[in-house]
Amino acid sequence: QVQLIQSGGGLVQAGDSLTLSCVVSGRTFNNMYGMGWFRQAPGEGREFLAVSTWNTGIRTYGESVKGRFEISTDGKNTVFLQMNNLRPEDTAVYYCAAASFISREAANYNYWGQGTQVTVSS
Repeated sequence: QVQLIQSGGGLVQAGDSLTLSCVVSGRTFNNMYGMGWFRQAPGEGREFLAVSTWNTGIRTYGESVKGRFEISTDGKNTVFLQMNNLRPEDTAVYYCAAASFISREAANYNYWGQGTQVTVSS
């Protein structure tokens, strides 16, 4: 019933900015609290990027993107990840996800978006 639909990926050049969106349907107060973003490069595990409550009262970032990426929401059904000063090493499949609490661990997330490719050229 819960669906997370992502958009906004694509090919950009180093130094560019890009914003990803994640539209959530079927959300209720008791099935998600933390909205997170992860990424996965080929041959690697899913790396934590950011997590936020829907009102952005709590926001936490992974060290590799702290200061460059920002998570936000519209307070209703959409979560965003604004990515600034992109680097080739940011190239990966990006996923949004929902958990019942704030967490940095992918295993704690119960719902996942379909993923979207972000490729940063040099």
